[in-house]
Amino acid sequence: MSEEEGRSISFFEKFLPLWVALCIFIGILFSQIIPRIGQAIDAFSIGQISIPIGICLFLMMYPAMLNLQVSELKKLGKNPKPIILTLISNWLIAPFVGLLMARIFVPGYEQLIVAIILLSSSPCTAMVLVWGWMAKGNQEQNVVNTSLNTITIIFGYAPMVTLLTGIQNIPVDWILLLVSIFIFIGLPLLFGIISKRLLISSKGEDWFDNTYRPIVGKISIAALLTTLVVLFSMSGEVILNNPDLLLLISIPLLVGFFIVVGYNILITKVFKFKYKEAVITVIIGSSSHFEIAIATAIAMYGIGSIAALGTTMGLFWEVPVMLSMVYLGRFLQKKGFWKS
Repeated sequence: MSEEEGRSISFFEKFLPLWVALCIFIGILFSQIIPRIGQAIDAFSIGQISIPIGICLFLMMYPAMLNLQVSELKKLGKNPKPIILTLISNWLIAPFVGLLMARIFVPGYEQLIVAIILLSSSPCTAMVLVWGWMAKGNQEQNVVNTSLNTITIIFGYAPMVTLLTGIQNIPVDWILLLVSIFIFIGLPLLFGIISKRLLISSKGEDWFDNTYRPIVGKISIAALLTTLVVLFSMSGEVILNNPDLLLLISIPLLVGFFIVVGYNILITKVFKFKYKEAVITVIIGSSSHFEIAIATAIAMYGIGSIAALGTTMGLFWEVPVMLSMVYLGRFLQKKGFWKS
């Protein structure tokens, strides 16, 4: 597929918010008709890590780690300005905007604050490749930035979350946070690197890209939806007793999205980027890695926690917001906002 042809997202990806809403309904329904389902799932745990959920979360993360292309990182010096501005947005602007939104909209809700921090501190490493294709942006920049995010999130995520929660005087078990990073990012990354090399050497790169990756991508979506059903089945009573929580967490997430997107659009205009570089900078600089946020929230607070529910709303809003950004980028291109 050529860069000019762009790329469409799959049926499941396109309607992901609908599937999330359906999983919320099914999960809450299960919580009422099978009230002991939470206890049954919790019985299979090691420490605070649920084994069934751990498996699902691993399957969610593994496909994203296959995007790492170390060879592409050699191109960092070719056009570093968009990469640098994206890193600034991912690691300075977005996290502190998230913290500000949490302080304004959900003061006193400790777990919702942590959920926003977990989401805003996690730059995306997977779906942005799809959004970049759809927007017909610079795909070399897209791959380089995505690969770089995969590495930086390993070293930067735990310190950033610790810093922001510390500013809010929210105690966080940093050892458990590091363990979560190792289990849900480190292990999938290691397994992804090893399996990618072995499969390409034995089956070829074409088979790996066109057969294996689509299969594990579908497994990833199935694991994601399964995790959501289980999560809401264990939190059904919390949702039914506090339905306002989902709306409460959605407001700071959406306002934060708009602020970060607006910043990235403005900064790419100030630096006079061409469209292909600008749209990738906006997309990657404004997105979040909701899988690691969900995984970390579950590890820190439990699968039935308000923090875990809060991070799922990041997933709920991510797809429509990012899809809107693709069409906004195309609209701005037609209006001559960026150089052609």
